[in-house]
This record gives sequence, structure tokens and C-alpha cells, in this order.
Amino acid sequence: MQVLTRPWGAMHYRIDGPADGPVVVFANSLGTDLRLWDQLLDELPQIRAVRFDKRGHGLSDEGGDYGVDDLADDAAALIEHLGLGRVIFVGLSIGGMIAQNISARRPDLIRAAVLSNTAVKMGTQQSWSERIAAVRDAGLDSIADVIMQRWFAPTFRARPELAAWRNMVVRTSGNGYIAACHALANADLTATTRKLALPVTVIAGDQDGSSPAELVKATADLIPGATFHVIPDAGHLPCVEQPAAFAAILRNFLQDHSR
Repeated sequence: MQVLTRPWGAMHYRIDGPADGPVVVFANSLGTDLRLWDQLLDELPQIRAVRFDKRGHGLSDEGGDYGVDDLADDAAALIEHLGLGRVIFVGLSIGGMIAQNISARRPDLIRAAVLSNTAVKMGTQQSWSERIAAVRDAGLDSIADVIMQRWFAPTFRARPELAAWRNMVVRTSGNGYIAACHALANADLTATTRKLALPVTVIAGDQDGSSPAELVKATADLIPGATFHVIPDAGHLPCVEQPAAFAAILRNFLQDHSR
């Protein structure tokens, strides 16, 4: 296991793929760890994939209270620590907000960005406050079934592996999950994202109950030159539900922007 020591504690990360492959850094969604990308990487053996568990998720320490700026700083510190140069950055949901933030604040580190199932603003203060209260009162298990309905299309929810994704959510640190909810509630990246001046492609799922395709497209429309894709029969995690379709989009994007 590989760990980067940050001021807030241990940040777990993993590197896969050939040393001479194009470097792609992946940032996960709320309630998942770096295994989110396993199926996608099976489709992309040629890339040098760098994944990490953000604060309070997976094998990383909780890290206290934080905002999206702090999560982007963590990602930047990892890129610098590994001496990766300018990378392709792929982020999903809150990971997509990290991607927007680091692209705006550290363009010296980011060559191009892929924003999946994300937006400049996700949810409302009220919706996040209600979710935080539910987790504090009854734990993540109390909202896990609703999360599965929002995340996955009906065809995937009928598959046995749904149980593993539910378990991933339930076993996330409650404190870490709540801290990420606060970060999402306080984030509005409209002003900086509309000024992005790097290649960006944006991906949505046509059955996403957490970040509907029209919300994702509205963010794509803010970014000069950004391209937009909708993956059919996919919810909030298209890299899980439709990894081949997601990989095809990423493969084409890498051909254009990885060198």
C-alpha cells in the first residue's frame, strides 16, 4: 500500500499500468473509494492510472473538516509528490468538483480534464443538511438503499454486485461522509469553471438520479470548447455500469490530449 502523509493524516493512493503510459489521475465520488475505477481500468490497460482515497474514504484518514479547495490541494500534493508533470484528471461527482477546482487553480499540473456526473453546484444547503442529519441520527445504513436507487439504473440494481456497492457506502466513515457533504453544500464553482482554458469533456448518465444529465450538461455549456456525452442505461456511476462506453470516450480524449 502507498501512503502520502498530509498535514491532516495518511492519504492512501495506488498506481497501476505501464510506466510509459499516459498518466491519468482519478478522483472518486462521495461514499466510494478508489475501487470505483476497477472495471474501467480493465478496459484501459495502456494508461498509467493514479487513484487515491480522499479524506474520510477508503483507507485514508478522516482529515477533519474541509472544503473542495482542500481536496484539490490534496490531489495537487499527490501529483507533485509523484513528479507526474501535467496529467489528465478524471473526476466523478465530488471528484468532478475536485477536477474543476484543480484545473482552475493549478493549470500547471493539469493538461486536460474529464468531468463525470458532476456540476458546478450540486444539491442545496437544505438537501445536504437533511442528509447530514440522517447520517448523524441513524448512520449510513439508513440512507444506503435510497443512494443505490439514485446511483444505478434498474438493470444494474437487479445484479448481485449491487450488494458490494451498498456495503462500500455503509462502511464509509460516517464522519468522513458528513465532512464531504459539508464540502459539497458549500461549493459553487460557477465563477472559476466558466473560465477554464484547457480541454474538457463532460460525461453524464441518462438515468442518474443524483446529478441528472441536464444538470451536467449545464456545466458543460459553461466551459468554452467542452464536449458532452450521455451514456445510455447508466446512472451516477457510468464507469461501473457501462465501463466499455466510458472507456471509449476516455480513450478518444486521451488520443487527442495526452501528449
